This record gives sequence, structure tokens and C-alpha cells, in this order.
Amino acid sequence: MKAVCYMGVEKMRVETVPDPTIINPRDAIVRITSTCICGSDLHLYDGLVPTMEQGDIMGHEFMGEVVEVGPGIKPDKLKVGDRVVVPFTIACGNCFFCKRELWSCCNNSNPNYWIAEEMMGHSPSGLFGYTHMLGGYAGGQAQYARVPFADVGPLKLPDGIPDEKVVFLSDIHPTGYFGAVNADIEGGDTVAIWGCGPVGQFAIRSAFMLGAERVIAIDRFDYRLRMAQDGGAETINYEEVDDVVQTLKDMTGNIGPDRCIDAVGMEAHGHGLLYMMDRAKQMAKIEMDRPIALRQAIQACRKGGTVSVPGVYAGFDDKIPMGAFMNKALVMKTGQTHMMRFMKPLLEQIQKGDIDPSFVVSHRVPIDRAPEMYKIFRDKKENCTKVVLDPWADGAKAA
Repeated sequence: MKAVCYMGVEKMRVETVPDPTIINPRDAIVRITSTCICGSDLHLYDGLVPTMEQGDIMGHEFMGEVVEVGPGIKPDKLKVGDRVVVPFTIACGNCFFCKRELWSCCNNSNPNYWIAEEMMGHSPSGLFGYTHMLGGYAGGQAQYARVPFADVGPLKLPDGIPDEKVVFLSDIHPTGYFGAVNADIEGGDTVAIWGCGPVGQFAIRSAFMLGAERVIAIDRFDYRLRMAQDGGAETINYEEVDDVVQTLKDMTGNIGPDRCIDAVGMEAHGHGLLYMMDRAKQMAKIEMDRPIALRQAIQACRKGGTVSVPGVYAGFDDKIPMGAFMNKALVMKTGQTHMMRFMKPLLEQIQKGDIDPSFVVSHRVPIDRAPEMYKIFRDKKENCTKVVLDPWADGAKAA
């Protein structure tokens, strides 16, 4: 089969690799019909997350048709022919954390848990296509994928809904919603969101769904800011203001936003001395992340407010304003998304017409163009907001 393989920093290649097979009784094999490049894939592309190996299959946002199931899966759970979207987190369904619906904290799905424990103290769940530290699982930027614990994760889909409306249930749609849920939004709140990429766009719309009166979105690219405005947000281009924190104070009567959402994570951009220090330390492997957005969210949030962090961070960060965090009595909520809490309710919203997630798609291309599209997406060329790959199309140029 064809698959997008990691070959080194800024090096992706479409290779012919062996088809996946059933290994464990609760496995399934999915023939992938749509798969995507996620913003968090760019952290791997840029070489910022350790334990990637040459030849690893990329991708964790995918959907398709079940073509084989293991003997441990009951037909009422999953069967050949089911059309499914697969969550990026892998969960066993039976451990301490799964029973509490903390699916992304599953205790049994990361066979390389000991690597994550050395960095984090405890291991989160395994993830598709996202380093050996998080399981070493082959990803979904391919024609087929093996799905472990397939009686827990995949969501069966009704007929008649196009892939582009439901494929984002694999990650970015629930992640944006989870970011808004974690912000503890109450009716009438003002919510500030750092980052107008796909997760930020879904967080904007989710914040309004949860009762926010105002959403203020922060980014630097006009096309992303326009998309945020289309979703009802006020916007700040951080390259056009001297101080994002002061600008937010000015917009909120010097109170600050009630809720702040960092939908950027470890590769935030900015300006000033602290940003330059972060870039230098990250390049020198002294600091793993560039936590500019997180610092600003903590400093800008009103006293007694909530900071939600759906943006991905990888390790240890410098100069986090813990004094502001503690003395302002803030709450912070973070985490990889507990996917199985949100996939079905969000599917129902799509079916009712409350939201059409396909608004984020800018590029639909054959999988052979994936290496090119990684660079275009990373460099924000061609007004690229979201790339959907077709594993079965030929390699001709597509719109």
C-alpha cells in the first residue's frame, strides 16, 4: 500500500509498504477513504518531538471502511462493511481511566509507556502515527490502517454524509470543542482564543455554542483571521499591536477575558526578546517548546478565570508566569482530547445542520502530494488551512 513516511526533519516521502494485518483479537483493518495533515503533524515534520524513526507512517486523522475484524470483536460493535471515523487516541475501554471516560489517559494502549514515563511521570494513551514514545503505531496517512481496540474507538457513520463533513471527528473538531468545554464557559463570557488554525476555528464556533457573548481571536494571517470573523469572532493581528495582553485589557474594560484558550501550542510565533530567546533555545534543544501564547493567556486572563490548553506541548518550558497564575486564582485545564466523549454528540450536531465542518478545507489532493503539502501547510502558503488527502487518487495535480 501507499503511505506517507517520515524520513527525517522536513523530509516526508510516499512509500510502498506492506499492508497492515490483524495482530490482536480486538484489531480491525480499515480501508482509508480520507486522511488529513494535522497541525500537530508539523511538530514532527519540524523535528521538535523526540522518538520518531525513519520510515514511520504519519497521520492520525482518518476514516474509511472496515475490511477485516479480529475474532475478539462482536458484530454488534463493529463488522466488515461499516463506515467509520477513527479517533486519534487509542483506548482499551477497561482500565481505571477509560472507565472514567478519561480516554486519552488510557493505561493500556501505549506499549512504550516507559519512555513517556521518563518525561512525564505517567504515560498518556497511545496515539496513531505520533512517535514511539506514544506507542509507535503506524498512522493513517495511508491506504489501510490497523486499528487496535477497534470495539472502543471507531465511530460508525450513517450513510449519505460526505467524508469532509465527518473526517474531522477524528481529531480537530472534538479538540476545538474540548478546548471550549475545558474553558468552563458561562453565558455572557468573553473568550480569547490564540490561534486561528483549524482547532482554533472549531474552538471559536464551539465557544459560541456554549454561551459565549464575545470571542476574540488572535493570529497574524489575514485569511485565517477572516475565517475567524466568518465564525463571529472579533480579531487581533498580533503583528499589528504592540502588546496583545494590553490590547485584550483595552477591549474588556481592563478586566481581561473571562476564559482564554491556547489553540497554538509549542510552535507559537511572536516578536520581542523573549520570543527570540525561545527560538534560540528551541533550536539548541535547551527548551522544547515556544510557549508565547501560553504566557500571554495566563497574563491576559481575568482574575478567577480559566485557561484552557488544547494546543500541543512536548516538554519543559521556561519563564511560565506562575506568579500570575497563582496570585490571580486561575484554573488551567489541558489534555489530549477524550475523543469518545464528544464524537457522537458532535456527529449529531452535523446531522442536524448546526455546523458543517468542511468549511476549514482548503486543499483536496492525492496522497502522492503529501510531502509537498506538508511544506505548504507549515509555511502558510496558498491560504492553506486544512489538507485532505485521497489515498486512492492518482498523483496528478488537484485543486
